[in-house]
Amino acid sequence: MSIRTGPDGDVSIGNDLRDVLCLTADGRLYISKTHITAPNVRAFMGRLDRLGEQYKVVQCELGKISQIYESYSADGGDVLSIFQGKAVDLFARAVSENASDIHLSVSKTEATKIKFRINGMLQLIEEHPYDFGQKLCSTIYQSLTDVSAPTFETNAPQDARIADKKNLPNQINGIRIATGPQVDGFLMVLRLLYNPTNMDLNLLSLGYSEAQKKDIEDIEKNPTGIAVIAGSTGSGKSTTLQRILTRIIESSKGSINVITVEDPPEYLIKGAIQSPVANAKTEEDRSAAFQLAIKAAMRLDPDSMMVGEVRDHPSASLAIKAALSGHPLWTTVHANNGFGIITRLLDIGVSINLLCDPNVISGLICQTLARVLCEKCKVKLSDNKGEVSAEDFARYTEKLEIENVYLRGCGCEHCKNTGVTGRTVVAEVIKTNYKILELIKAGNHEEAMKYWVSTGGITMKGHAISKVNAGICDPSDTESLVGQF
Repeated sequence: MSIRTGPDGDVSIGNDLRDVLCLTADGRLYISKTHITAPNVRAFMGRLDRLGEQYKVVQCELGKISQIYESYSADGGDVLSIFQGKAVDLFARAVSENASDIHLSVSKTEATKIKFRINGMLQLIEEHPYDFGQKLCSTIYQSLTDVSAPTFETNAPQDARIADKKNLPNQINGIRIATGPQVDGFLMVLRLLYNPTNMDLNLLSLGYSEAQKKDIEDIEKNPTGIAVIAGSTGSGKSTTLQRILTRIIESSKGSINVITVEDPPEYLIKGAIQSPVANAKTEEDRSAAFQLAIKAAMRLDPDSMMVGEVRDHPSASLAIKAALSGHPLWTTVHANNGFGIITRLLDIGVSINLLCDPNVISGLICQTLARVLCEKCKVKLSDNKGEVSAEDFARYTEKLEIENVYLRGCGCEHCKNTGVTGRTVVAEVIKTNYKILELIKAGNHEEAMKYWVSTGGITMKGHAISKVNAGICDPSDTESLVGQF
C-alpha cells in the first residue's frame, strides 16, 4: 500500500490521528505543522520507533494531509500509487528521448496533452482525458516534490522541485516544476536537470568559437569584477556557467573556495559550496532571502562567487559589493545581447558610474541555442532552391557562402524524423576595457559595439552566420534566433 495509514493500510490508526498525519510506503510521515507536538502524534512516532520503522517527517499544512488521503479511491484501489508509477515512467521516457522539458497541458475542452521539448521543439507524445491529467499533476506535486507549497492549486502559478533520487532516473539530478492556469485548465512544465556525466569542460564542445573560448578564459583570470552570462530561458546559461566554474575549480586543484547562491541549485558543480535559497512564497520574500544568502556567502571566506541570477536592485548591489571587495563573481541575467546586459542592469537601478567602472564589470557574455542539422539527411541549398523564397535565396546569396549552406532535411531514422540532432551555442563574448566602458558611459552603445567589432569581437549574428556557412545550422532556423542576415 502506498498509504500505510489509509483505511485499508497495514498501520492502523484512528480517524482523529488520520486527520493530522499520513504515513506513505516511501517512508514519508506527513504531519500537520500545527500538530507536530500533539501527544497523540508523538505517541504514534514512538510506536513507529519501537517497531523499527524507518521514516522521514515532512511537516506540511493540514490541507495536504486530506489531499493525500483523497488520492486513495473509495473502492480500495490506490490511485496515488498508480499515478506515482505513471509519473516515474514518464520521467524515464523523457530522459530516454533526451528531452529538456515535459509539458502537461490539462484542459477540459482539449483534454490532457503530454509534450516533450527535444532540441528546442515541442513534440506531442500522448493524449489523455482531463481527469487523467488532473490526477497525474496532483500526484506529481503532492507526493513527489521536495520543495513546494502545501497544496496544489490549479488556478494560481506555483513552483516546486523534485530532488529525491528514488523518484528520478539516474541521468538527472532533479526536476524543476512550474505551473500556471489556462482558460479551462492548467499547464505544468517540468524542466529536467541532467547530471554532468563525463562533462567536457572545453567550451568548444558547446559551440563557442576558438576566439570566444580564449576571451572567456581571459575573463576567468580576472581577480575581481563581475562576469555576466545572459540569454533567454532555456538558452543554456546554466550549462555554460557550470562548465566555467568546474574548470576554474579543477584548475586550482581545490585550492580556492567557490560559493554559489542559487534558487534553487540546478546543476551539481563539483568542488563548489552550493547554497540554496529557501523557498519563498512571494517575490518580496524571495528577494529578502536572496540578499541574506549573498551576505552570508560573503562572510564565508570565498575566493570566487556565483549568484544564480541578478533580477532586482538589492541583489545587483550586493553582487557589485562583492566584486569591489575583491571577489570575482559570476551571475546571469535575461538580456538579448551582450551590450543589452548593461541596459538590463540600468533598468533594475544600478548606476551607470558603477557599471562603467573597469573594476566592476569584467565580461559580458550572451548566448542562445541553434539547432544542429542531421548529417544524414540535411540537403544543400544550392540543389534545393525551391525550398526557400526567391527573396530569401537572393539575400542568402549576398550574405552567405551559398555552396556551403544546407537546409533541414525531411528527417530520417538517425534524427528520429526531426531533421536535427542537437543544439549548438550561438554567442557573443565581450571582454570589457576602459574604451568600451567609456563609450557606454557616454551613451554611445552603437559606437561601443563598432569599436568592439573592430578589435575582433564576434556578434551573435556573425557567429550564427559562421555556423550556417559551415553547414551546421539551417539559415531560416538561425535567423529566427538572431534576425535576418
